[in-house]
Amino acid sequence: MDREAETVHEAYSFVCLHCGHGWEERYEIRHTTDLSGRRRAVYYSGGARVPSPLSRTECPACNLGPLRILRPGRVESARMFLP
Repeated sequence: MDREAETVHEAYSFVCLHCGHGWEERYEIRHTTDLSGRRRAVYYSGGARVPSPLSRTECPACNLGPLRILRPGRVESARMFLP
């Protein structure tokens, strides 16, 4: 049972260092503290529970990696310079 909950929204940009694919995802993160005082975060994307983006290791385009996580907006700003 959780004692308190806080929900925040964060976005992350990702780029695959293998194939160069870049993408961004927005997450709803629910931070909770259980009755024992342990903190945890549960991530949601598109309404579905997902693993932490910090644990992601595979690119959705090539199924390889490694991935680099960037500040939000970095992928979109780079696309402005592509033909």
